[in-house]
Amino acid sequence: MSSSLVNAPLSAQLSLGLPGPAPQISAGARDPAGDKRISPPPSVPKSPPKRSGRPSKSVTRVLLGVDENGLGPLLGPLVVTAVRARASSEGESWAGKRTRGKLSARLGDSKGLVAYGESSLGEAWARALDLRDGRSAKTPAELFAHLSLSSLETLTAPCPSQHDDLCFRDGDTFLADDALVETCARDLDALQKRGLEILDVRTLAICNRRINEHGARGVSRFSVDLFAMEDLFLHACEVSAGEPVFATMGKVGGFDFYGPRFGRLQEKAPEAILEGKAESRYAIPSLGEVSFVRDADGTNALVGFASLVGKWVRDRLTSLVVERLRGLDPTLSDASGYHDPVTRRLVESSRALREKHRIEDACFLRNSATKKAP
Repeated sequence: MSSSLVNAPLSAQLSLGLPGPAPQISAGARDPAGDKRISPPPSVPKSPPKRSGRPSKSVTRVLLGVDENGLGPLLGPLVVTAVRARASSEGESWAGKRTRGKLSARLGDSKGLVAYGESSLGEAWARALDLRDGRSAKTPAELFAHLSLSSLETLTAPCPSQHDDLCFRDGDTFLADDALVETCARDLDALQKRGLEILDVRTLAICNRRINEHGARGVSRFSVDLFAMEDLFLHACEVSAGEPVFATMGKVGGFDFYGPRFGRLQEKAPEAILEGKAESRYAIPSLGEVSFVRDADGTNALVGFASLVGKWVRDRLTSLVVERLRGLDPTLSDASGYHDPVTRRLVESSRALREKHRIEDACFLRNSATKKAP
């Protein structure tokens, strides 16, 4: 493997099917996900410290909310999404709480607000922000290209030639009507007046083929998820031009101790501030802080925002796969891709069709090895 690939961002390594840095876990106690874990270092406080003091009303700082969609389904990609914002002290206080009032019907945990196939809300938020940035995507594929941290060429690099457009292609239409997009645009204005300016949204989509390749190398879906979160944090640091970034992320795999599991962040010598079941927080010297918070998508507005946009991205990409099959056999059922009877029925009833059209299982199905890997 060339040195340029070894030193590439983990998003590039994931895209190329290369394993990220193997977590160095010392022998010892158990971890909630079944892995071994280290004991918390003596320097970690026993009681939860307050986050670095919030800025005064005249000072702002950069916040990041990160969440995943599709960690454990049968079909469709893992999607990790980050929402970057600039916040005053008031805005930061508001972002760190569960959304209330009328806005709570449009901003929060995607699992609580919308079901599969009802992802127009996340699309509307993404389109409203796209319009604010002056880009105005005309198609879902164009909007996804604006959001994606990986290029289409990178995403499709490992695809077999007989179905290189299975997961990433154009041809579908927007779900949200203009009225909903306009409502979300007004919501963005209202958030800014509260001291919370949404700057951008970026996403990483990791297809089943890449996840399966990592599983075969002993890298679990949890590590893939964590590495993608790290890449989004480091990208936010880069575009924030030296300003510290304070990131809140959903917990990964129920882990409490992330230090030995980090990929690229290990190079930054992260310092544990707090490690526990509710929250694990790390200072990243010269870059900011990263906090992994239990149920963050329901208690942090930026993480909820990321969850909604990520749901639209994942639902759309999963639908492209399913619709490819239904285009060959219209009698096949629509499916969410998760572990439900409809999805299992689709997998079984399309088996002969997939073999006929040489649609590889490595691209279509999530392999069980991704769950067993550490």
